[in-house]
Amino acid sequence: MNSDNDLQIAGDILEVPHLLQAPREHPATVAEFVGLARSIAADRSQWEHLVRYDATSRWYHRLRTGPGYEVWLLSWVPGQGSGLHDHGRSSGVLTVLDGELTERTERGTRALGTGSQRVFAPGYVHEVVNDALEPAVTLHVYYPGLTEMPMHSACTAPAAYHEADVVTA
Repeated sequence: MNSDNDLQIAGDILEVPHLLQAPREHPATVAEFVGLARSIAADRSQWEHLVRYDATSRWYHRLRTGPGYEVWLLSWVPGQGSGLHDHGRSSGVLTVLDGELTERTERGTRALGTGSQRVFAPGYVHEVVNDALEPAVTLHVYYPGLTEMPMHSACTAPAAYHEADVVTA
């Protein structure tokens, strides 16, 4: 038994609104937070005009907030770094918008170029430094919003560094 078209068999999905999922206004999963960071990164008009460079300290600007999360824009002139730290109870997504940074963890050193993303869980210990000759700009999404950033010395860093996922665009 064949039908002339699939609509006669299945019906029109638009006529069954309870089967449609409404798009989320705010991200709720790791993949959605990565997607949020990528969409902001892709639209330079959302952030480029806000960037400032400060020779005395890293510059930062809270770009957006949502239910339980924050989005931060940071700039790094050559030589600036974060120091060895974790993000308390927050998970995060770090996206390099411009330039190149170096990330150091217990497991080694990794270059992060424009478009690179790092996804990390609470307790992830790392240091991020601009070892390049040009400034860099990054986007950081934290969930829940960042309330603490404990600093570590190399000898007191927790033995359980968590390897972050690398996502390359």
